Parts: sequence; structure tokens; C-alpha cells
Amino acid sequence: MTRPFRLRLGVAALTTCALLGGAACGAAPTDTRVAIPAADAGRIGSNAGLKKELRELEKTRGVRIGAVGIDLATGRTVGYRADERFPFNSMFKVFACSAVLHKARTESPGLMDEVIRWKPDDMAGLTGNSPETTEYTDTGMTPAQLCRAGITKSDGFAGNTLLKQIGGPSGLTGYFRSLGDRVSRLDRPEPYLTEWEPGEVRDTTTPAASARTFTELTTGKALHPRDRARLVGWLKASLTGAKRIKAGLPEDWTVGDKTGTGGASNHGTANDIAIVWSPGTKAPMIMSVLTNRTTDDSPADDKVIADTATILARALGRL
Repeated sequence: MTRPFRLRLGVAALTTCALLGGAACGAAPTDTRVAIPAADAGRIGSNAGLKKELRELEKTRGVRIGAVGIDLATGRTVGYRADERFPFNSMFKVFACSAVLHKARTESPGLMDEVIRWKPDDMAGLTGNSPETTEYTDTGMTPAQLCRAGITKSDGFAGNTLLKQIGGPSGLTGYFRSLGDRVSRLDRPEPYLTEWEPGEVRDTTTPAASARTFTELTTGKALHPRDRARLVGWLKASLTGAKRIKAGLPEDWTVGDKTGTGGASNHGTANDIAIVWSPGTKAPMIMSVLTNRTTDDSPADDKVIADTATILARALGRL
């Protein structure tokens, strides 16, 4: 079905910090290492039931689905169209925020609390999808506040402003490469990155690449423990994904996610990537679900993403 991708071992269970703004966590989180069986870690398993269910879902809903699920308690990984490219859309913001956190930790101490200011004209073309930054034009915002706005509300101007801190789209692509991700790439800022056609490689990732990199950022060593906890706190506070991965899982499960939506004018593209905890398990799951309509001028389908999350959890043995 798809070729394997590698996932580094020694994945950490997270102790998350509740702060979502500029203040630092009071104490460094303690990592709890999870032993992942070498036979399973990072290898996308062949699952006939998953393949059959997702093919049927594609057929009945008129959509193309790419999905990867990783159970970090067992190392089991399942996927469908795992190495096919889909557009990032606003999902890029969680990775841009991670890059800024890393820069602040390794190169620019104090960066997360520095106030960035802009003029109203700087927001041209972005006011419609920038619900928080439009309210702070007079005062400016810190990168920490911009990360919160970009992840929890998918604020477009916040995403672009974070990109400027790391050298623009090419800077984010460089960050992917530094993490060993040779696939994901960003070429344009908002709103241009949503201008996608089937077969386009600009501003794209794959379910496998995005899941692996997201795993490194949320449970691995790519970020300092405090920065990792801060990132996961923002993901858990997300307000945009209630009808996507979260809607396909039991209500008592905890989900931290970042969505991305191109909309009807861009082949109905819609994504969600999430870290998921189910009660009574020692480590979370990672889910990456990327979709597009098979015909243009069709709206995004949130329910397809929710249904795919259910199917992934079942294939991983969590349901």
C-alpha cells in the first residue's frame, strides 16, 4: 500500500503545562520514556479492514483520504495513502510555532515575549481569517500570543507573522529538513498557500511525514520539555477541530489538534492532525488525516475526517 517511514524511538509521555500565553511553566516537565517494540515502531502495517473501510468512505463521500495513526504505547502504525501529497493549509501553523519556540530556546532568548507590531495595511487580504490579530493591531502581540492565536483560532496573520521570525516559508522548510523530514515543504504564506491543484507539490506534506514530524515535536526530543509542554497546551486548547478528529472519538478522550482548510474553491481540502489520549493507556496516539474532494467547488467534509479518526482508532485496537 505505502512504503514504510521511520519513527525515532524513545518517545516521551508528556506532562503538559496549562499556560497558553507568554509566561513560562513553573517547573520543567519530567519525561516518562515509553518502550516501543522495535518490530513495530514506525512501520506502517497492512490492515485490510482499514483499507476497505476508507476506500468505501472515499467512494460514498466523493473524497480522497490520506491517513496515518500511530499508537505510541505499542509502536503500531497504520496508514492509507500515507505517502501521497496533500496541501498543508493552516496546519502549517503548528510547525511554524514549533520552529519559533526552537529559535527562542537555542538562538534568541526572550524572543517569545518580545512585542511585534504591525500596521493595518500589513493585514491586507487576511482580516477575514485573522480573528485575534485584528483585535491587537494597536498594541501588537508577542510570538507566544501569536502561537496561541495561530493554533487555537487558526489566525492567518499570526501564522504569517510567525513565519517571518524563521525566514519565511523557506525557513520552515529548512526546519523540516533539520528534523529529518525530507518531504514536507512550505513555499508561500497565507492566503496563497491554499491555492492548490491535484498534483501540486508546493505547500504540501504527506500523512506519513506530517505524523512523524508531529510526533517528534509533541512527544520526542525536537523541542525542550518546557516548549513541548507549551505547544501541547496550545493544541489541547484548539477551538477549530471540534467536528473533525475529536468528533470521531469517545467524549472522555483528550485531543489536542491543529486543523487546516482550503475550502470549496480549493477542491474542498481539509486536514486535522492530533495527539490523542484515551483513558487508562500509558501513551498517546498520533493521528494525521488529510483530505480533498474529487471534484472542485465542493465544500470541505468534516465528517469524513471524524469517521476516519474512528476507523484509525479501531485499526489500532483502541476501540
